[in-house]
Amino acid sequence: MTLDPAASSSGAIAPQIPPATRLSANLAQALGAAAAALARVARGSALDRALDATASALNPAERAAAQDIAYSACRRLNLLDAIAARLMSKPNAEVDHLIRAALSELIDHGGERAHTITDQAVVCAAGIAQGAFKGLVNGVLRRFLRERETIIPALLADEALRLAYPRWWIDRVRDAWPAHWQPVLDAGNHPPAMTLRVNLRRSSVETYAATLDAAGIAAHRTGPAALTLERAVPVARLPGFAEGLVSVQDLGAQWAGHLVAASLPTVNAATPGAATAGPPVPPVTPVRILDACAAPGGKSAHLLELFDCALTALDSDAQRLDTVRRNLNRLGLDADCRAVDASKLDVWWDGVPFDFVLLDTPCTASGVVSRHPDGKWLKRASDIAQLARIQRRLLDALWRTVKPGGTLLYATCSLFPAENARQFEAWLGAHPDAQQCPLPIAHPSLIPHALQWHGGQLLPGARHGGFFYALARKA
Repeated sequence: MTLDPAASSSGAIAPQIPPATRLSANLAQALGAAAAALARVARGSALDRALDATASALNPAERAAAQDIAYSACRRLNLLDAIAARLMSKPNAEVDHLIRAALSELIDHGGERAHTITDQAVVCAAGIAQGAFKGLVNGVLRRFLRERETIIPALLADEALRLAYPRWWIDRVRDAWPAHWQPVLDAGNHPPAMTLRVNLRRSSVETYAATLDAAGIAAHRTGPAALTLERAVPVARLPGFAEGLVSVQDLGAQWAGHLVAASLPTVNAATPGAATAGPPVPPVTPVRILDACAAPGGKSAHLLELFDCALTALDSDAQRLDTVRRNLNRLGLDADCRAVDASKLDVWWDGVPFDFVLLDTPCTASGVVSRHPDGKWLKRASDIAQLARIQRRLLDALWRTVKPGGTLLYATCSLFPAENARQFEAWLGAHPDAQQCPLPIAHPSLIPHALQWHGGQLLPGARHGGFFYALARKA
C-alpha cells in the first residue's frame, strides 16, 4: 500500500468495520484500547495477544473498532512515528501511542469525521494522568489537520515511509524477488482475505456454500476445501462455526494439507455423512503423521479432516498448544498433543518412525504481514540467521523420525530465501538419503485465480499470504 495523502486506505483486518458500526462504538474507548495495544507491541508483544489483553472488556462494536484502529496503525507505524516527531518537540510516554492511534484514524477516516476523532481522542486523554495531556493531544491532532497536506507528501519522499516497511525488509524482498518486490510489499499492507476451510468430515464445500448464501454471506470457492468471503465478517456470524463445520485459514496455508494428501495417495480420504452401505471394509492401519510445530493447529486439523491418520502434534509453547487442543475439540478431531521442543527426540520420540512429517518451522513470518503487521517492527534482520539455525536443527533432528520411503514437508510463511530455498538446498546437500520431490499441486481446476508459485514459493497476493513448501523423500 503506497500511501497517497489524498486517498483513504483502511488497514482493518477482519471484520472490516462498516461506518454505521463505527459510529455506534464508543470511539474514545476503542482508541484507548488500541493505544494500549500499540504500547504493548512497542515492548515486544504480538499485536493479537496485546489486543486480547486491552480490548477484551469492551463491547463487540468497540472491540472490533479497537482492532481495526490498532491493525491499521501497525501497518504504517514508521510513518506515524515520523508524523508525531514532526508535530511534537519531544516524546511523551503517556500519550504517544494514543496520538499514533488517532493520527491513523485521521489518515483513514478524517474528512467529515475529523472533529469527532479529535474530540474522542481528547476524551480518552482525559482519563490519563488526571487529564494533564488533553491540551497536548488536542494541539497535536489539530496541527496535523492544518498541516497534513504539507507534512505527508514530504515524509512520503522517504521510500521506507512510503512503502511502510523497515529499510532492511525492503532491501531483502527486492533482492529476493526483483521482478515482484513491489506487489509483494503492497500485498502485505492490505487487510487479508477471509478464507474458510470446510470440515469435510461434517459437510461439503457445496453444502456449506449454500448455507452461507442462505445467511446472506457472499463467498466463492477458491480451493478444494476453501471458500473466500467477499467481505470479512465476525466469526460468530459464520453458520455452524461453533459446531465445527468450518475454520478460518489462509488459502496458502491450506495447501500444506493438500500437499500431504497428494503425497500419500493410498490413505483413506474422509467422507462426510453416514457410513456407506455395502460389505464391511477391512480395517486399514492409519498412516502416522507428525506435525512438529503445530500451533495454532490449523494444519493439524486440516490433515485430520482430509483423511484417517494417527497424528502427533507438538509445540514448544504450552499455551499455544492449548489452542491446538481447543480447535481440535471444536472440530470433533483428536490428536496426541504434546508441549515439547520437537528437536529433542530423546524427550518425546518412542523410536517408531512416521510415514510423514510436517515441519511448519519457526520463521520471520514475512509472508503473512497482512495478518500480522506487528512482525514488520518486531523482527530484525539479524533474526533471519538465528531462525535459520533453529530450522536446520529441526530439519536434522526430525529427518531421523521419518521411515524409509517416508516423506517430510518443509514449510514456512516466509519470503526470504535464507529461510526457504537456500535453507532446504543446503540441508539436502548434507543428507544423501534425502531426495527432493516435485510439489504435487493438485486440483488446479478449483483455483479460479493463478496462485503465484515460483518454485516452492507462493508469493502473497490479494487472496492469500506468502508460503514456502518443499518435499523430501527418504531413500
